[in-house]
Amino acid sequence: MSEAHGTARQLEELRDMVRDGRIDTVIVALTDMQGRLMGKRVQAEAFLNGVVDHGIHFCTYLLGTDIEMNTPDGFELMNWGTGYGDWIGREVWETTRVLPWLDSTAIVLCDATDSSGSEIPVSPRSMLKRQVDRAVGLGYMVKSGTEFEFYVLADTYEDLNEKGYNDIERVGYYNEDYHLLQATKLEPLYRQIRNQMTEARIPIEFSKGEAAPSQHEVNIRYDNVLESADRSVLFKHGAKEIAWLNGYGLTFMAKPYAEWTGSSGHLHMSLWDPTGERALFFEDGAEPYGMSQTMRWFLGGMMALQRELALFIAPTINSYKRYAVASWAPVNVVWGRDNRTTGFRIVGNGPGLHIENRFPGGDMNAYVAYAAEVGAGLYGIEHKIEPPAEHKGNGYIAKGCDRMPRALYEAIDLLEKSKAAAEIFGRDVVDHYLNAARVERDTYDAAVHAWERERYLERG
Repeated sequence: MSEAHGTARQLEELRDMVRDGRIDTVIVALTDMQGRLMGKRVQAEAFLNGVVDHGIHFCTYLLGTDIEMNTPDGFELMNWGTGYGDWIGREVWETTRVLPWLDSTAIVLCDATDSSGSEIPVSPRSMLKRQVDRAVGLGYMVKSGTEFEFYVLADTYEDLNEKGYNDIERVGYYNEDYHLLQATKLEPLYRQIRNQMTEARIPIEFSKGEAAPSQHEVNIRYDNVLESADRSVLFKHGAKEIAWLNGYGLTFMAKPYAEWTGSSGHLHMSLWDPTGERALFFEDGAEPYGMSQTMRWFLGGMMALQRELALFIAPTINSYKRYAVASWAPVNVVWGRDNRTTGFRIVGNGPGLHIENRFPGGDMNAYVAYAAEVGAGLYGIEHKIEPPAEHKGNGYIAKGCDRMPRALYEAIDLLEKSKAAAEIFGRDVVDHYLNAARVERDTYDAAVHAWERERYLERG
């Protein structure tokens, strides 16, 4: 592989750390459809002597499994007929990071390519890169920042598996939204997450208690959208590792229990000129709130396509259970100025004016979610889609507006019919993710749940 792919400076720094013994293990990773990091741990000398030049080989099935790593039918790019051969992970050197929570270990993210060097279109990172390229072609830089909410669990992952994921115990026992005392009880863990992430070039700005026991929120500093997505997938993976190393479980599941507050993955987005110096969402004197025409059209595109593209931001059966009235998760596709009951919240002032999209949950694949929202926003600009009027007041009771799908099957139906999705992503990508969603839906429909036995066994 050419050292021109990415920045040679970071490769040289990694080489130096290997040679002087600071690094003995290099993780080479790519993101699967579910947003998880997959890859190999490479002994450092072997990394320098082979992987640097050739990348890593990985089985094509990594981009065509369900969450249990089964190999379902229906994927055109990988199946038993294709023989499940290899693709190549090409390192992106600017993603190189030393991981403070793992001894003498660095990680490098990859783009998935075939043997000729062409990127695999269904690879999540490549999906976002295509939308970034679209933005550049239209004269825009996309900047973004991610918020994540998650629960810290008293049970380790091993404990949870042993008891069948029932009777899950949290560390806290009352709503700790902004509570300093309650958050102090887990501050040794939160402090490690904040500081070790920041040391690993995933800069954490704030952390705070959230609206349920043991629920916490972390804000990752904004940057260009591809860097923000890289940070997001690394954060989710690393936070789980840090929690496990400290004897806790940690989950980004959208809705672990019906009575628990859902965990979000809010996306903060804005457009800038190609240099990243001039904000394009703000126009002095524009109404309302200084929102430029570019900002209105970008918002209009996201709102027009939010239902059709829901599958890309809410990928699982559980994702849709988070969309509950008066739960701090949005339900209706409306927008408002600094209004947390709306799906799109306009925040900031002057050049800092931007859109907060509150629909994604903590379970999102950040690459895919950002790709969908950037794609929808650019679609709005290209088609000059004006957003509806601002909703003022309680967004949960808004009338005459779109509502997010109530379940995965509805999101599948909407995406199947979406012409805009095929225009944004390509039919092959849409079909690939539809197949994954149908597999998830059918697996759920075939299962018998404890709720059914409780409800029907005696009384049915």
